[in-house]
Formats: sequence, structure tokens, C-alpha cells
Amino acid sequence: MNTPLNIAVASGKGGTGKTTLSVSLAIALGESVTLLDCDVEEPNCHIFIKRNNIGKEKVSVLIPKVEKTRCNKCGNCAKICRYNAIVSLPSGPLIFPELCHSCGGCARICPTGAITEKKEPIGVIESSLSGNIKFFQGIMHVGKPISPPLIKAVKMHKSPDHLTIIDCPPGTSCPMITAVKDSDFIILVTEPTPFGLNDLKLAVETSRKLKIPFAVVLNRSDSGDNRVDEYCKNESIPVLLRIPEMRCIAEAYSNGKTIIDAVPIIRGQLISLLNDVVSIVKAKGKINAG
Repeated sequence: MNTPLNIAVASGKGGTGKTTLSVSLAIALGESVTLLDCDVEEPNCHIFIKRNNIGKEKVSVLIPKVEKTRCNKCGNCAKICRYNAIVSLPSGPLIFPELCHSCGGCARICPTGAITEKKEPIGVIESSLSGNIKFFQGIMHVGKPISPPLIKAVKMHKSPDHLTIIDCPPGTSCPMITAVKDSDFIILVTEPTPFGLNDLKLAVETSRKLKIPFAVVLNRSDSGDNRVDEYCKNESIPVLLRIPEMRCIAEAYSNGKTIIDAVPIIRGQLISLLNDVVSIVKAKGKINAG
């Protein structure tokens, strides 16, 4: 299945098995694959794979810096900032770096050149190899409030030659949207509970607004109730895989092992899932059907 496809694995809430599925898909493939852990505030794919030759890359963003002796206190910088990261005071502009989105507008609009930009470290990207898996994970520095710039930096390591699997942050806010954006397909992992259904609906709405094809994987499929199944049926959402609730899977997870370690037969189902994804994307005309 050597197809240069970008598959995002997401969920409307945490704890549904998103990371477990991402790692298991990468392992099951058995050929060159890139795995990106974009859950940069709490990356944990590394727990389940053996890494070699770990490299580190620093990631920074640009934050405005004011030279007060050159500032004429015009207030243009505060007017252009959509995120209220700059407040215009009689003494000059006051900058709140934690609100800055590094757009650079304030520096460009400043008539006296009083605003320049300085690098502000926000995290690191670790890279490593694990057999056939090229693995990259972003790690946010403690206290940094805005993760999308680091997520974008991790996504720069997508492979142009083979499959890339993106483990996304939970939820449906900016970090998740940044992670899934420009993907060819989204796998939404959920569970058959009222909370799982509620957050699945949010994730489905988000995927549809982004106009990215998607399908569902139902984890702990034989627990809970059938409301998720009914919702997927009514909304014509394919359920590509059902993972039963099994003690051996939970025990494997607690020991840093994958679903494949606990239930080896599931490898074939994971490969079938990937083939189904390729078929759906081809049907949508996103990749070459040949």
C-alpha cells in the first residue's frame, strides 16, 4: 500500500484510543511509514515504540519587541492586533507575548520601525527511527499557551513518498484543526457512550466544515450502548473497525504495548482499514486511482 497519503487520527475527546490506533496502524503496515505525534502538549506515541538515534530540533515563534525611544505612540500596532496582544498606553505599547499569534502585522504597520521581532522558543521536535517507522513528536515547553505553531512544524515532516499517520490532539479546537488540516482522510476514534457520541458529533461537524473525508473507528465496541451505531447509520458514516473491550488489550496498554501485541490477529483488520481508506480517498478523486 505504498501510497503517499496523509491520514489524521482524531477524536472529539481524550481517552478514546486515538494514540493506540495511530501507533498500531504504523506498526501493522510493515513498510515505510511516517508517524507524527501532533498532540504536542502531551505526546505519548513514544511509549509504544522503540526509538533509535533520537534527534532534537528547536522550534521558536516571532514575538514583537518595542524600542521605546523610536515609538511615537500612534497606537497602530494595537489597532491591527486581532488577538489583543498589544495594548496602547500613554507611555507606549504594552505587549502580552502569551496572546501573540506571530502574524508580524504590528512590525509591518509601525511607521517608525520601533517594533522588531525576536525569537521565542516554544518547544522541540524529536525525531527517531523504529524499524520501518520514521517518528516525529512535538513537545511544548511548560507554560507556553499556543500549540498550533509547533504542530505546524511537526507536520513539515510529512512524507512525500509514503503513508503519513498524524496522531492529533483531542477535541475540536484550534490544535485539532491545525493537525487535521490538509490531510487526505480523518479517522475519528470514539466509544459507545453518551460522552463519546456527543464529542463524535462535534468532530464530524468539524470534519465536514473542513471538507475532508472521514470515517469512524469504534473502540470498546461491545460496551456502552448502540447510539453511536445508530448515529453513524443515520448520517451515512462508515464504521471501518470495531475494537472490542478486552482485558488483554488494557493490560498491554498499561505495559506500553500495542493492540497488535495483545491480539495479533487484529493486524489484518488494521491493514484492511488502511486499504478501505485508500479506496474511499480514490473514490473522492483525491489521489491517483492507479
